[in-house]
Amino acid sequence: MKKASLSLIFLLIAALLYPQDFFRGDFDRSKSYVILMNPTAGNLEVVDFLVKNGLLNVDQSAIDFVGVYHTSQEYDFSKSLEYIKTNQMEGYYLHGVSGELSEENLFRENGCTDDFRVIFENSVGVFFFGGADIPPSVYGEKNLYSSTTDPGRHYFEVSFQFHLLGGSSNPSFTPLLEEDPGYMVTGFCLGMQTMNVATGGSLYQDIPAQIYDSHDAESNLKIGRSNLHRNYWQNISDDKGLMGFNMHRIQFTDNQFFTKTVKLPKKLKPVIFSSHHQSVKDVGAGLEVTALSPDGKVIEGLVHKKYSHVFSVQFHPEVPNLYEEMNDVKLKFSPDDALETIHNMLDRKSLKFHRQYWAHISSVIEAQSK
Repeated sequence: MKKASLSLIFLLIAALLYPQDFFRGDFDRSKSYVILMNPTAGNLEVVDFLVKNGLLNVDQSAIDFVGVYHTSQEYDFSKSLEYIKTNQMEGYYLHGVSGELSEENLFRENGCTDDFRVIFENSVGVFFFGGADIPPSVYGEKNLYSSTTDPGRHYFEVSFQFHLLGGSSNPSFTPLLEEDPGYMVTGFCLGMQTMNVATGGSLYQDIPAQIYDSHDAESNLKIGRSNLHRNYWQNISDDKGLMGFNMHRIQFTDNQFFTKTVKLPKKLKPVIFSSHHQSVKDVGAGLEVTALSPDGKVIEGLVHKKYSHVFSVQFHPEVPNLYEEMNDVKLKFSPDDALETIHNMLDRKSLKFHRQYWAHISSVIEAQSK
C-alpha cells in the first residue's frame, strides 16, 4: 500500500514538473520545437536513441521535442511523464489536446483546429509513428480486414495531417503549410498511411488478401519473402526465434526524392525493416510515389508535389536495432534460417541508406530552425 502511495505521489510530482499543456504555458519562444505525435514511452525512447547516437543530428541546445496527443487516446500518457522524469530527459515535453473529434468533422475546422494552429505556428516539423489500423470508414470503406484499437488517435492524427496538408475530402480548405511551405511533415508505416488518408487517399486493408488474393498464412508464404511485409511463419510455427517482421528490399521510382534530394543511387535497392499488413491504394491529393516493393505492387514511400519537406515511408527506419552492432538479440524469418541480429541483416549499402535518410531529416529540421 505504501509503495502504491509513493508511486502516486511520484506521478503527481512528475505532472507538475512536466505539464501536459506545454504550448499553453510560458514556453521558451527562442527555441525551435519538433512535434512527436503519439508520444508513448516507447516512441520517446526511440527518439532519444536516435538523438544520442547522432542519427537525428540536431542542435540540442536550440531544439526541443514536444509530444502531442489527444486526451481520448487509449494510451496512458502518465507513463510518458514517468519515462521523461525517470530518464532525466531534458528538452522533452508533452501537450494534450481535448477538442471534440468525430468522423464527421475530421476534414474541416473542428474542436482541435485552434490547437493545431498553435502547435504548427510554434514548431518546425512533426513526426508520425507506426501503430494499428485506421478505421476504414474514415476513408469511406467498410471494414473488411482492419483491426482498430485506438480510434481517438486516428481521428486526431488524420485531422492534424489534413489541417497541415489539405486534401480532396475538402478542396476549398486552406492548409496550414500554405503559411510555411518549408515545414516538415514525415512519418513511418502508419504515419505514411495517415498522410495518404488525410489527403483523400485510401488503403488496402490487407495486402495478401486484396493484392495477392491470398487468405491464409500458408498461402501468404508462397508469395515469396521478398514481397512479404510481415512474417507469416509466426502464424504456423511455434519456433520462439521467429521475428514478427520482415527485412526486404525496396526500389526507387523515377521520382527524384531519394536520388536527388536524399542523394542516393537510382539503382540502389536497400534492405528495410517492414512490419505491416496494410498499404496505400489510391494515392492522396498532392502526393507522389517515391519507392515500391520489389514486385512494384506495394507503395513504400510518398512525397508531396508542392511541399518538398513533406515525405513519408511505409517501413521503419527508426528501429534502434538496425544501428546497434553490439545488440546480441538474434532472430530468424523461417524455422530453417540461421539466427542473426537485425543489424547484420543489413548490408553496408543498406545501412548507409538508413543513415543518409536520417541525415536528410536532420538537415530539414536544422534549416527550418534557423
